[in-house]
Amino acid sequence: MAYGWLVPLEPATSVGELPPVKSSPPDRSAPSLDEARAAAAGGAGKRAYVREMFGEIAPSYDLLNHLLSANIDRGWRRKAIAELDWPRRPEGRYVDLCAGTLDVAVQLAATTGFRGQVIAADFAEPMLRAGDRKRQGQPISPVVADALDLPLADNSAAGAIVAFGVRNLADLDAGLREVHRVLEPGARFVILELSRPRSAVVRGGYQLYFQHLLPFVGRLVSGHRSAYSYLPDSVAHFPTGDALAARLRDAGFATVRWRPLTFGIAAIHTAIKSA
Repeated sequence: MAYGWLVPLEPATSVGELPPVKSSPPDRSAPSLDEARAAAAGGAGKRAYVREMFGEIAPSYDLLNHLLSANIDRGWRRKAIAELDWPRRPEGRYVDLCAGTLDVAVQLAATTGFRGQVIAADFAEPMLRAGDRKRQGQPISPVVADALDLPLADNSAAGAIVAFGVRNLADLDAGLREVHRVLEPGARFVILELSRPRSAVVRGGYQLYFQHLLPFVGRLVSGHRSAYSYLPDSVAHFPTGDALAARLRDAGFATVRWRPLTFGIAAIHTAIKSA
């Protein structure tokens, strides 16, 4: 069932053409840290928490994203886009799931030789609005839509990609099956996501930064009490490496491979739908 707030895809509607969002300033005392931890663990309130949280941190999201990753995330995105193998169908329709402020969509659309369209889907409309200025006439169609219920026909997308968003899905397996549904045979699905280092030495510094410094800086800059505590907790509960690869196979993908990035603090999974 489609949700009532979905924006119809055909014709694709830019967030700039949508009615203004009416919202009051967020209450920084809520949601609580307990709600964030429950959401990170996959509790019943995860979908509502994630949508509200991203709506509230949208204005500072890009600044913090690049600051807290020391801009390493830009290189990770380039590698993920390369894995999409878009030259196979340069004129195709590609889906950027959990598109946020459009970093991946813009990078893909601006790639030399790309002649297709990018559908940038996210259910947190303020995030899409925050990134809308980046489009600058590129073939990107931001769409307010849930990754669990995409407004796309079966076998209609030449490829799909998600960067740092798949762990936020309320139902991971349903989301993977939904991506498989909309992809055409032979198309690729690329997941770029944070991970957990295997090396004890790297893991020690990683935990110190991820569990303490990152939440402190995130709260200081964004003013949001729980968002940057949810982030490390959600990574801790998310299946990584071989476990995520197995979930992709269970969703119907025939060929799945993955590789770690930067000492294992992130990873790229590439899944191909059977031709």
